[in-house]
Amino acid sequence: MNRRLPRLAATARLRAAVAVAGAFLVGHAAAADASGASGDTVAKAAVAQRSALTVSLVSPLSGDWPQRLVANGNIVAWQEAVIGAEATGLRLTDVLVNVGDRVKRGQLLAKLKDDTLAADVAQIQASLVEAQAAAEEARANGDRARQMQSTGMVTAQQIQQWLTAEQTARARVDALKARLAAEQLRLAQTRVLAPDQGIISARSATVGAVVQPGQELFRLIRGGRLEWRAEVPAAELSRIRRGGVVRVTPAGGTAIEGQVRLVAPTVDALTRNGLVYVDLPSPGEARAGMFARGEFDLGTAKALTLPQSAVVLRDGFSFVARVSEDQSKVSLTKVATGRRVGERVEIVSGLDPNARVVAAGGGFLSDGDTVRVVQGSPAVAGAGTPAKP
Repeated sequence: MNRRLPRLAATARLRAAVAVAGAFLVGHAAAADASGASGDTVAKAAVAQRSALTVSLVSPLSGDWPQRLVANGNIVAWQEAVIGAEATGLRLTDVLVNVGDRVKRGQLLAKLKDDTLAADVAQIQASLVEAQAAAEEARANGDRARQMQSTGMVTAQQIQQWLTAEQTARARVDALKARLAAEQLRLAQTRVLAPDQGIISARSATVGAVVQPGQELFRLIRGGRLEWRAEVPAAELSRIRRGGVVRVTPAGGTAIEGQVRLVAPTVDALTRNGLVYVDLPSPGEARAGMFARGEFDLGTAKALTLPQSAVVLRDGFSFVARVSEDQSKVSLTKVATGRRVGERVEIVSGLDPNARVVAAGGGFLSDGDTVRVVQGSPAVAGAGTPAKP
């Protein structure tokens, strides 16, 4: 019995040592696992820091781009004729047209009271007939006087009287003819006619009104023609040629194709702008007095362009994200932009034609940021995609 007690005690001590050793090994293994996991996390974070975004690159393209000059101006009538009264002190009896009516040359627009003038014409015509009869009698007497002048049967005084009466009668006929023509002209002026074809743009004629010479009754847009008068900076006038094509867009309307008719020879001393007159053969819905914006077609020229998604606007300036030679880091480069056509923008200065820039997502990048370059477009249009570890 006493021998078995020491043996049991030794067995218990051995089991306790084995348990302590096992616990130590388990703790050491757990610590090792935790240390390994922390190392992997740091490595992954470093990788993620080195490749912040996945981007694709693009180079500027050089090609022929249309040159256009944008200007503003007003649409006005090519020529606006003022139609007024020529007769005096007569009353309007009829007004036959209104604003917006299209008229032809010689069309009757209004009538004035003409009964008094018609009576004067009839009276003068009767006097003329009487004078012509008297002139015919005087002419016959004159012929007889000239035949009898050499015979001596009639005194020289009588012959002279007959010849003088012939000339007087002829002069009276001529005077009455002139007076008749004047009265007929006054009678014709009671009919207000259109001087040309076109559109009535204004009307002040009112039935019953007594008109005075030169009083405006109507305004007529000759031929219905309109033109756009563009205000162009003086420095740009030399680029515009007569006959050039212009696209004019009135406020709230559709574009109209016009043609340069004339470049003004002078420039406004205050605004330093010159006028360019553009004919609008088919004005469509355009109306005189409208404001319009237009583009002058100035041909084509070489241009360096990038997609609009590659240009970033910051603090009022344009930037592109250039990628370093090893394609690991970006630097923001300030550029000057010009025209925009479709989805591309012209780069005027600040960029090498051989440069490689970020195609999209530049707004998420800063100087010195690291990127990972892939072929093709990023997964999200217009922005980079976070790199995966």
